[in-house]
Amino acid sequence: MKKVVGMFAVSISILVSSLLYAQGYSGRMVVTQDEFGETEDELKADIYTLKNASGMEARITNYGGIVVSLMVPDRNGKMDDVVLGLDDLQGYLGDDPYFGAVVGRYGNRIGNAQFSLDGRTYELPENNNDNTLHGGITGFNDRLWQTRQFSGDDGSVSLELTYWSPDGEMGFPGNLLTTVTYTLTNNNALRIDYTAFTDKKTVVNLTNHSYWNLAGQGSGDILEHEMMINADHITPVDEELIPTGKIQPVKGTPFNFTEPKLIGEDIDARNQQIQFGGGYDHNFVLTKQDRELSLAARVYEPESGRVMEVFTTEPGVQFYTGNFLDGSVVGKNGHAYQKRGAFCLETQHFPDSPNQDNFPSTVLAPGEKYSTTTVYKFSVR
Repeated sequence: MKKVVGMFAVSISILVSSLLYAQGYSGRMVVTQDEFGETEDELKADIYTLKNASGMEARITNYGGIVVSLMVPDRNGKMDDVVLGLDDLQGYLGDDPYFGAVVGRYGNRIGNAQFSLDGRTYELPENNNDNTLHGGITGFNDRLWQTRQFSGDDGSVSLELTYWSPDGEMGFPGNLLTTVTYTLTNNNALRIDYTAFTDKKTVVNLTNHSYWNLAGQGSGDILEHEMMINADHITPVDEELIPTGKIQPVKGTPFNFTEPKLIGEDIDARNQQIQFGGGYDHNFVLTKQDRELSLAARVYEPESGRVMEVFTTEPGVQFYTGNFLDGSVVGKNGHAYQKRGAFCLETQHFPDSPNQDNFPSTVLAPGEKYSTTTVYKFSVR
């Protein structure tokens, strides 16, 4: 069973939030707040509802920063929940597959559960064969975050979550202060801004692990979704899904999504990388030259007409097609989540970057600011 970080971190987060207010921030509290349940440590978790003028609604809990639901209109104005998730907090305290959560300190995999930094080797917990996945046994998805709410001049509403990760937590060096801000805009976009500061050199790679089905959660597989990924290369992996260190072109392979195609078109192709992933579970190297916010992917679901565009400042995105879902997890409204019942687009730096010198660095030093942004924007056609 999972344990949640104790009151020390919560108290630090309250202090940080108070300091931010003292520095002159003022905002109108516009987000609905309700109780979501209690952790094993008898700490109260809450759920927050953000709603925009057109009726789009996001429900987010401060346990793990989880996006519990996201209601989005189809071409006829019908609202559906497009993210997989669970009905209550107790479900998230079990072994769920990171539904909707903030993952860190290091999203994705670190090979052999270790990395070296300035000549010192840091040992991490093994929770994915011999490797570390999504920050270790108890990652940011299992932490209780401090919150505050505010609105923007443009009518957007935001929920800010803050977590203080102590030096040595899950083996990572440095006290890390992390803030994740969810903003629901009036043009039907969910924006996620991540920032972090450390007092000791460390590695950081944060992302959101929402599972998407634009036809509605629990409505079947996603093989008929049309996908475009703005990437000419991937980082190929070994049998344990650890990058080999190479950068491989997608041209002439099942990984070529530079032009829109159905997710199911090549998902079972006779290809070694497809076999290793059981489908798609790979980091795509985005075609971009800088850290500006730019289009990473576009997904279209023909029955509903929903379109989701993903914009990010990150250099990569993990495209995962729910290959490990098997019907054993019963989600919202009694839906058993079947294999390939959703896809993930986890914007990120590359997996295992601390052990790969030719990958973009994930090192954060004291005095530096970790800052990334991802936007999920919805429309219809």
